[in-house]
Amino acid sequence: MTTLPKNWITEGHIDFEYKKYQLLAYLQESNRRFQEIKLYPILAELIDHYRNLEELKSGKTELKNLFPKKLESIDLQRGRLNYLSTIKEEGIMKELSLITDFALPKLSAQIEEGKTIYDYVEDQMEFEPVGILPIYNQEGYILLSREKKKEIHAFRYKSSLIHFAGEKFRSISMWLIGVFQRSLVNTLEKIKMDLVKEIKELPNPATWRIHSQQEFPIEETLVPISKRLLLRTVSVTS
Repeated sequence: MTTLPKNWITEGHIDFEYKKYQLLAYLQESNRRFQEIKLYPILAELIDHYRNLEELKSGKTELKNLFPKKLESIDLQRGRLNYLSTIKEEGIMKELSLITDFALPKLSAQIEEGKTIYDYVEDQMEFEPVGILPIYNQEGYILLSREKKKEIHAFRYKSSLIHFAGEKFRSISMWLIGVFQRSLVNTLEKIKMDLVKEIKELPNPATWRIHSQQEFPIEETLVPISKRLLLRTVSVTS
């Protein structure tokens, strides 16, 4: 798979044509994965690359503002003085400017495509509790199924609070604990009871059914979106 390092824009040879080729190869790969309805980790990577370039461009602009300027003209109509920077963008700074101006709209367009696919997949998913939900729902089970498949993928999840830079963020951990075969006898309620018997530490677990009407990839798409669905529902105490 073609990847793009986090610091791709400043690593190696800083040349517009080279970086342009590097970016387009990565976007071609991300587009291929989107066509396969594989959203992660590629969508998160695209967003990170976009944010990094935005920060670089913002920092570069602030740096330019520190350079001395000379008066170029006076706009009497708007009552504004127009200044011209005395520092010419040459070499690396010029190449960085060309690269960021080229890359940002490309990344933005690819992110929007990913979000469109995300919304489409989420619309195809059903999310509901299995049985009666307990008051404590910070951990439990997810029973994930797809319309034309008999397999039920059972996941265990746990929600927690992360403290970072004085802020609190919710997170969801989710890991596979078994794959069951759906049948008239082996219902979701039966699978839930089997899990209760096997895993004693959760005697009354919150259990959710997540069903996809289409056969989307599990690890790259359904699991990440399931985490988002849980984050909207599961309560976390401080």
